[in-house]
Amino acid sequence: MGSWQPLPDGLPSEVRHFVEQLRQLKDGTGLSLAALGARTAYSKSSWQRYLNAVQPPPRQAVAALCRVAGLAGADAERHVVRWELAVEVWPRPAPVDPAEAYREDPTVPWWDRLEEPAPPPPPAPAGRLLLYAALLLLALLLAAVAGALAFG
Repeated sequence: MGSWQPLPDGLPSEVRHFVEQLRQLKDGTGLSLAALGARTAYSKSSWQRYLNAVQPPPRQAVAALCRVAGLAGADAERHVVRWELAVEVWPRPAPVDPAEAYREDPTVPWWDRLEEPAPPPPPAPAGRLLLYAALLLLALLLAAVAGALAFG
């Protein structure tokens, strides 16, 4: 596996196996981390975090590495399945706020991250709704009278 640093102790076997497979795939390309970063949408430092099990890679990063390595079809799909298994058990630091942990999860696309829910609008007072209904009824009545006068 080249000069990789040892993976952290206590890493779940799914994560360890996945990262070792990614390392082998990367080594098979013959590219440095900087060159791999240039060929994918992920920086050298991102690849360092992914390949040292500091942070789980996004699914798209796994797919990009497979493309660079020349894998397609079932071979690439196996790496995506390993990614799914690893991400489920990937160790996460204990968050202070569970919603914050979800927001910071790098495997969650930005469009799926939790947003602070907008407070619901205050309910309209019943009197205001009644006023709007009366005004609408008056407008319809006036339109009917005007139509009757205009068309005789």
